Amino acid sequence: MQGKLVPQDPADEPASVLLQKIRAEKDRLIAEGQIKRDKPLGEIAEEEKPFGLPVGWEWVRLGAVVNASEAGWSPTCIGSPRRPGHWGVLKVSAVSWGRFDPTANKELPSELAPKPEYEVKDDDFLLSRANTAELVARSVLVGVAEPQLMLSDKIIRLAVSSQMNRAFLNMVNNASYSREHYAANASGTSSSMKNVSREVVLALPVPLPPLAEQSRIATRVEELMRLCDALDAKGQLEAAQHAQLVSTLLGTLTASTTPEELADNWQRVAQHFDLLLDRPEAIDALEQTLLQLAVRGLLVPQDPQDEPASALLQRIRAEKDRLIATGQIKRDKPLPPITDEEKPFELPVGWGWARLGEIVLISSGVTMGRKTAIPMPVSLPYLRVANVQRWHLNLSSMKEVVIDQSELSRFQLLNGDLLITEGGDWDKVGRTATWRDELPTCLHQNHVFKARGISTAWNPVWAELYLNSAVARAYFASSAKQTTNLASINMTQLKDCAFPVPPLVEQSRIVTRITALRRLCADLRQRLAEREAVQARLAEGLVASVA
Repeated sequence: MQGKLVPQDPADEPASVLLQKIRAEKDRLIAEGQIKRDKPLGEIAEEEKPFGLPVGWEWVRLGAVVNASEAGWSPTCIGSPRRPGHWGVLKVSAVSWGRFDPTANKELPSELAPKPEYEVKDDDFLLSRANTAELVARSVLVGVAEPQLMLSDKIIRLAVSSQMNRAFLNMVNNASYSREHYAANASGTSSSMKNVSREVVLALPVPLPPLAEQSRIATRVEELMRLCDALDAKGQLEAAQHAQLVSTLLGTLTASTTPEELADNWQRVAQHFDLLLDRPEAIDALEQTLLQLAVRGLLVPQDPQDEPASALLQRIRAEKDRLIATGQIKRDKPLPPITDEEKPFELPVGWGWARLGEIVLISSGVTMGRKTAIPMPVSLPYLRVANVQRWHLNLSSMKEVVIDQSELSRFQLLNGDLLITEGGDWDKVGRTATWRDELPTCLHQNHVFKARGISTAWNPVWAELYLNSAVARAYFASSAKQTTNLASINMTQLKDCAFPVPPLVEQSRIVTRITALRRLCADLRQRLAEREAVQARLAEGLVASVA
């Protein structure tokens, strides 16, 4: 649009002469009664011109190169799209970026007579004058029209002068500076729908090259757009092929049944890491695979000298009995044994299965909006579902709640407590993070469960690792109460979660290993982001050099 894509030719007839021919054509059509006399267009002020023009170009209003304009008719219509043999009325979505979609229509009721004067014709230049602020007034060239389709009153047909290259004018209307003109002059109180009048459309400042240069620009842009489409199609194909490669290679890792087998498979996968880890989604998939391997006990070897999980579970049970006997906790209902159907995978030697409620104390938080009197009020920050993300806490936006001083010990978080979200959107169910004394005193609301180890002989980071794994997430998804787009788990379902218990020292080895591997994944993402940023700067520099 700035005349920098193709060279100017001094032999081209200048735009000033072209404008005279356009005016002569318009005057002839007025004299013959084919079009109405147009209203005078205002001069284009300097501040309306977004850039300078090459020699031989002129700034004109769009109305100067359009002989006539008309909108259509919008009766109350029925089904969408129309049935074969019936008249249809175009919706604004029929006019898209670079594409006319005749299927975007509604059927005209049979009791209403069509208005053939509004029928879409071959090579029509159409502009949608109603849409969102970003899409309003976009235009398209129809090409070969389907019969029995009418314009709605939200679509304008522009009768462009025969002296103009219509493809070039379509590019001008859809250019970014034109978007700014329409957005600035659109009307409508709704943020989701804006309108532009025909006066606003016809007032658009248009950079007008010589006709021969218009054709050269249109041809060049079409060539470049075909190249962009080809690159986009190639990129989509490569993305699908890459996803299949990632799935296949990582699938060989998850198919491993022992650490030794995993080591062998890892060596084979490592040969393809240059192909595997060249995009963020592949690193995400790798990280999820590593987490899955970690919770199954395949990331580190087992040590026969480790105290088995059965002894650890006995000590936790003994500690729970002591707390009950001393009145520090209440005796809860016995949890049922774990059936074979509930076990998502085979455990390594020395591991054991337990219900989550057998190794942690799970409690709910403060209920919001309580109306009871508070004798000794204290206002403290608390965690909401939005604060509890997977693996971390977002404390950038905290709220406070008033509780009684006597309730502090019940709701206060202690270092190593797990925060587990009750629900919300599907991705929020069972989301788990560890509290690490980020604030001196903090509470949690009733939609965030708190899980605290019964015994000090437990590793909360191991529990965080498992509860955020795909295995636990599958349990939460299958157990959750479902409503439209929402899901939630209750405390009973959380306590019933089948939980793998490795020997305590092995838990530490796994946590150390997966922490290091996740840090490597984060480093890989950072390197990719830096590389993409460099590529973006190079692309911007290239565009700027020709702009």
